[in-house]
Order: sequence, then C-alpha cells, then structure tokens
Amino acid sequence: MAGAHEELEHSEHIEHASHSNKGIALLISILALCLAFSETLGKGAQTESITANVRSNDAWAYYQAKVIRIKVGQTAAENMALLSRTVTDPALKEEMAKQVEVWRKDAAKDEDDPGRNGRKQQMEKARAAEEERDTALARYHHYEFASAAFQIGIVLASATIITGIMALAWIAGGLGVIGLAFMAVGLFAPHVLHLMGH
Repeated sequence: MAGAHEELEHSEHIEHASHSNKGIALLISILALCLAFSETLGKGAQTESITANVRSNDAWAYYQAKVIRIKVGQTAAENMALLSRTVTDPALKEEMAKQVEVWRKDAAKDEDDPGRNGRKQQMEKARAAEEERDTALARYHHYEFASAAFQIGIVLASATIITGIMALAWIAGGLGVIGLAFMAVGLFAPHVLHLMGH
C-alpha cells in the first residue's frame, strides 16, 4: 500500500514537473520571439540613424560651400564697388556697377532661395536630418536594452529547468515585461526617458 502511494506521488511529481517545463519552454519561446523583434527593430533604427547622419553631413557640407560662395561673392562685389570709384570712364563704371549688382543678387540667392537650395534651406535640412538621427539613435538604445532584458530572461528561464527554482522563471517573466516596455518606449516615445533625465 505504501509503495502504491509513493508511486502515485512520484507520478504526480513527474506530471507537475512536465507541466512546469512546458510552461517554461513556452516562456522561453515567447522571450525568443520578442528578442527577434527587438533585434530587428534595433538594426532598422541603427541603419536609419546612419543614413540620417550621412544626410546631415551632406547638408552641412553644402551649407559650408554656400557660406564660402556667399562670402566670395560679397567680397568681389565690395572690391569692385571700391575699384569703380577710381574709374573715370562712364561706360566702364556702368559695366562694373552691373557686375556688382549681379554678384550681390547671386549672394542673396545663395543665402535664401527655396528653388536653388540656399544656405538657409541647407541649414534646415541638416537640422531636420540631425533630429531624425537622434530619434533613431534613441530608438536603437531602447531596443538594445529590450534585447538585453529578453536575453537575460531566456538564460534565467533555461536555468529554471535545470535547477527547478521557480523564482527564476518569475524573474525571467518580469524581464520579459521590462523588455516589452523598452520596446514600446522605443517605438512610441523614444525621447521620453532622455527628457526625464534633464
């Protein structure tokens, strides 16, 4: 009779352990799926930040070229205007005045011309690209934290199967929730934690 009772307890224990292991295996699968999503989102955000950084650098380089062109045009116009004061020939003086006007108009267009991408427009493009880069980087960092939480959760859940310590599975589940929270912040409000730090 005692042997049958022990055998029944042993089979219940095996059934309970099997049920627990299935639950833990499901937890590991869910954490691995979330890890795949966070890694994919992280790579996308990283690529987006690099692309935006290149666009920003290009716009700033074009901006600098416009600044140089404006300064050269303005200097040439000022020098020609000074030189024209020493000229006595009226036809030459008029020709010089026309050239001064052309250089000044070109400098004004290079400063602010939506159709020709003036200096002002290049600065706006560069700043917009910097903002996109910063947002993508913020997303990337959140996805990296999420991935770390999922990876540690997978390790702890796996350790639960080996050790039988169920507290590890609960911690793994908690890390999964934390990872999901980081993913959500990265997707919907990537700057919120940065703003809270200031």
